[in-house]
Amino acid sequence: MGEKAKNEKDDKEAQFEDHEHVEVSEELPPELEALMQTEPLKGLSEAEVAERTARFGKNEISEKKTNPLLKFLSYFTGAIAYLIELAFILSGVVEDWIDFGIIGGLLVINALIGFIEESKADAALDALKNTLALKSRVFRDGRLQEIESSELVPGDIVAVRLGDIIPADARLLGISVDGSDVEVNLQVDQSALTGESLPVEKKRGDTIYSSSICKQGQMLAVVTKTGANTFIGRAANLISITNEQGHFQKIVNQIGNFLVVITLTMVVIIFIYLLLRRKNEVDHLSKTDVFDVLRDVLVLTVAAIPVGLPTVMSVTMAVGAKQLAAKQVIVKRLTAVEEMASVSVLCSDKTGTLTLNKLTFDEPYLKPGFTKEDLLLYSYLASEPGANDPIEMAVRTAAKRDVPLLADCTGHTIPGFKVASFVPFNPATKLTQATVVDHHAGESFRVAKGAPQVIVKLVGGDDEATHAVNLLARRGLRALGVARTVPGTLDNWQLIGMISLLDPPRPDSAETIRRCEEMGVVVKMVTGDQLIIAKEVAGRLGMSRAILDANSLTDPDATDAQLADRCLHADGFAQVIPEHKYRVVELLQSKGLLVGMTGDGVNDAPALKKANVGIAVHDCTDAARSAADIVLLAPGLSTIVDGVLTSRAIFQRMRSYALYRITSTVHFLIFFFIITLAFRWQMKAILLIFIAVLNDAATLVISVDNAQISRRPDKWRIGQLITLSVILGCFLTALSFAVFFVARDVFNIPDDAGKQSEDDTKDGRMETIIYLNVSSAPHFTIFSTRLAGFFWENLPSLTFTAAILATQVFAMFISIFGINNLTTAIGGGWGVSLLAISLAYFVVLDAVKVFVFRIWSFELTVKLWPTRARKERLRHKKERLIIDERVRLNVARIRAVSKAIYAANAFAKAGRRELPR
Repeated sequence: MGEKAKNEKDDKEAQFEDHEHVEVSEELPPELEALMQTEPLKGLSEAEVAERTARFGKNEISEKKTNPLLKFLSYFTGAIAYLIELAFILSGVVEDWIDFGIIGGLLVINALIGFIEESKADAALDALKNTLALKSRVFRDGRLQEIESSELVPGDIVAVRLGDIIPADARLLGISVDGSDVEVNLQVDQSALTGESLPVEKKRGDTIYSSSICKQGQMLAVVTKTGANTFIGRAANLISITNEQGHFQKIVNQIGNFLVVITLTMVVIIFIYLLLRRKNEVDHLSKTDVFDVLRDVLVLTVAAIPVGLPTVMSVTMAVGAKQLAAKQVIVKRLTAVEEMASVSVLCSDKTGTLTLNKLTFDEPYLKPGFTKEDLLLYSYLASEPGANDPIEMAVRTAAKRDVPLLADCTGHTIPGFKVASFVPFNPATKLTQATVVDHHAGESFRVAKGAPQVIVKLVGGDDEATHAVNLLARRGLRALGVARTVPGTLDNWQLIGMISLLDPPRPDSAETIRRCEEMGVVVKMVTGDQLIIAKEVAGRLGMSRAILDANSLTDPDATDAQLADRCLHADGFAQVIPEHKYRVVELLQSKGLLVGMTGDGVNDAPALKKANVGIAVHDCTDAARSAADIVLLAPGLSTIVDGVLTSRAIFQRMRSYALYRITSTVHFLIFFFIITLAFRWQMKAILLIFIAVLNDAATLVISVDNAQISRRPDKWRIGQLITLSVILGCFLTALSFAVFFVARDVFNIPDDAGKQSEDDTKDGRMETIIYLNVSSAPHFTIFSTRLAGFFWENLPSLTFTAAILATQVFAMFISIFGINNLTTAIGGGWGVSLLAISLAYFVVLDAVKVFVFRIWSFELTVKLWPTRARKERLRHKKERLIIDERVRLNVARIRAVSKAIYAANAFAKAGRRELPR
């Protein structure tokens, strides 16, 4: 009885498992369903077409073109730009035409750099339009005619055949153009739309999608959706509505807002003070007096404003883009170079991105006595020569690669064998057969290749092979059975084995993922392919297999915060459509993360556009290429790592410059604010401009400086940046006042307070001393701001060092020897001493910087700025750490128990083998 039960169990296990193909489907609304009742061989009348065209519009994706002039003018917006524009207007009002020309030139240059370098988003819509079919065969008024695809309307009857690009979303009717039932279902390649690696079989009642390609069969279909309502149309709409301000632009604006506030506040106070002082001197203010004061304030404003900030940062990014171009990485949107440094999550499409998008021979199941070469040889003999079917091509390619006998074969001409007859694939029998003459053995035999169920039945059943096929199916692999007749007969079949086929990972994908994770970038797979296939590929790539299906993104009971957490902790998503990919990126961004997206298909385009950095891989569609910020020209993903490393180096240079420039501005404003109000002391306007222009020009070479590349994603910590800038600025202000007081009170150098430049009694030496100090001390600070640690941990490049020192040595020489109407000679002692003090003082500032970086934490910011939002965020962060630690301990316990069970089982098996039989 026990033996009988066991046999029944084995019989049950030996059944082939059905794995349902999950298809994207959606019900049509009743009013649209009513339009689908068109008589197939008659079609719509002209009157019905006209009425539906008026109702639904043309079958095309509408364009929204941006006016080039308005696009150019948009680059004149932003906090810093507005402040520069105000200075530009004021310089015209006071007729300061030199400043007017310089400021106007800087404004235009900054706008031109942005306008020329930025990618044009409208190109994405053009690329999507290019994927649509141009002509369609359609029944109208009782006859089959060819029309423009843009003229299709819901309810039209279209004829689809091998090689056609599907012109609109349509429902298959299961009949051919003569009205008879079709014998063969359609095979449709929709990989560019859904990410599925294999052609999908479509039968009567199934929906075929616009822009997919018919690979097999022919059938009539009724159009269900056109234009923007189609699957691809909705993707185009997602691209068109994604037009958010870039992360880098937000950062520049935040820096700009801070500088604008402090600059305007201090300048307005100084302006009022100078006006009142002038009034006390002359009793009555004239227009000339107001303009003179305005001119002095204008110069101070121009000198304080970081007019070079956008230019220096743009040049730094352009140099990085050029470096990446040499590695076949094309940067379309310049700011993507900086944003890539901060990317902490990289969502990646699977098909064509992580994988080759080419069906390939995998490890087979073999019956005893046969080798892989035997399996491939017999499968080659049973393959149809010249067939374009991806499965046939995969089998033939593997056979010619791995079987030496077949290396130079064409067709069925094989040394030692002759194919006497061949029966091609038939949907009814689901196999191919060939009768082969073996010249060496002097006998004939038959080979067959086809669906595993059919081949197993052909050989009279094989439980072991059935289990093997089920195991392959559970992993998402496509299986094909191969059999041949027993030598000496043509009717008695024996199983050789099962071919397994899979779209394999790219050779460098696993290494790229590993290196990304080493750099703190979490890689998540987001694919339209089946869940079991996604898990199999994830396992081969060394990723975790916590892959969820699309239902987890559309859970009506979950809040956005819960969905975002789900996205954060999952390793990927499968069976998703373009809207889902877009949603994954959006949810991750809602957690404050910068998200990268890689892809190659139309289905990836919306997510590529939505991501902070969209990366289109080699051989991608035009739609993906146009929506992306970065395009890879070389096969594989290894260049993404190069992009991350280069972008992090660029980020360090840009943060270094930003910290230096904000520090300089804070020092400049505080010092001149106090010294103007407290001591009535002013510097010559030309010297202020000289400091600003000379120092900003020198810092352009920061784009080629050495950089300390971070091991984790970089982040703009604006609070930290501004706080440190203010601290360093205050230290620099203290130094400048120390120089002022020592020169005045110790060395008795007149301060010339309240004297104008044209005053003959003005000594002038104090002005030159302060000029050299204000020029050199903040400028040398850039040697410290280059990195978070001590300056000697990563020394600057020779070019960068030479440029910085050269500008200050030049400033020293014009201070030592003096230049008429510019500087008064102060002698070598003062010149060398001031430069040496500035150079030594940056070491002091370096220690201050390191101290601030070391004590800085989010908890410190909550103590300094205890807002409700910050307190709540800190509480959530602590709770998350507790949960993560609990999970880590539980996982460790489970692993320990699993190892113990595995060891116990191993000992038990070893004990059973040693028992006497």
